[in-house]
Amino acid sequence: MTYSLWIIITGVLVGVTCGMTGALLVLRKMSMLADAISHTVLLGIVGAFLVTHSLNGVPMLVGAATVGILTALMVQLLDSSGVQSDAAIGVVFTSLFALGVVLISFIGDSVHLDVEHALMGEIAFVPWDTWTWNGINLGPTAVWLLGFVFILNLTIILLFYKEFKISTFDPQLAISIGVPVVAIHYVLMSMVSFSTVASFDSVGAILVVAMLIVPGATSYLLTDSFGGMIALSALIGALSSLLGYTFALFVDVSISGAMATATGLLFTLAFFLSPKHGMLAKWYRRKQMQKQQLNA
Repeated sequence: MTYSLWIIITGVLVGVTCGMTGALLVLRKMSMLADAISHTVLLGIVGAFLVTHSLNGVPMLVGAATVGILTALMVQLLDSSGVQSDAAIGVVFTSLFALGVVLISFIGDSVHLDVEHALMGEIAFVPWDTWTWNGINLGPTAVWLLGFVFILNLTIILLFYKEFKISTFDPQLAISIGVPVVAIHYVLMSMVSFSTVASFDSVGAILVVAMLIVPGATSYLLTDSFGGMIALSALIGALSSLLGYTFALFVDVSISGAMATATGLLFTLAFFLSPKHGMLAKWYRRKQMQKQQLNA
């Protein structure tokens, strides 16, 4: 029972942490940059190991944040130089991720890190990698790391809520009233990097991308409130983890894959059933307008 509980807690923390951060990315139309960062942080993890010879949380977070900010800087530089934004993301994404893959080959024999592990992860192994302090088993390391990043991200969002909101919807107004738009942008990139690397070892890049993008896109269809979208995105991420784990348990499939599939299922439901933006609601309003025009 404890084994399953740790897996559920880890999945929920991934969903909540990535979900609330991803909502900001969706609103800023930066979803694909999240995809890029979730892969390029591999280079930061490998770089941190080469420097410290350790895969402990703090070096990984520093390495991931550095590479995440580097990714955003390089994309911005290429974009401002005339390269299309999607092409800029593609160039930076593939180049830095490929470099990380190449570097893995040099350390593959000395550390449990490979490309398959980086992409797929294995959340089922989380309960076995525990943090022991003074001989006391404090539980899975991944839970502590994810918990720390969740609290960090939540604190940043609460402290800079107004700055995030203004710079997201009206960057020019934000600049005119003295909001440090550029600094807020790179703070968000750091949050994405922290969320990614905290989730990376447990669930892999694929589920991280799903949790960063899909819950935010789903909540976008369900609410027009800025704060409500962040909260709802976190809730959808957590619900996706619970549904995915339950499905994987009964069907005996990949837990991370099932959680990612659950995010897609919830998005599909919102896409069709959202009261305001859903396809059925739009169809109904269109039919009502046609009736009114015929009766006029």
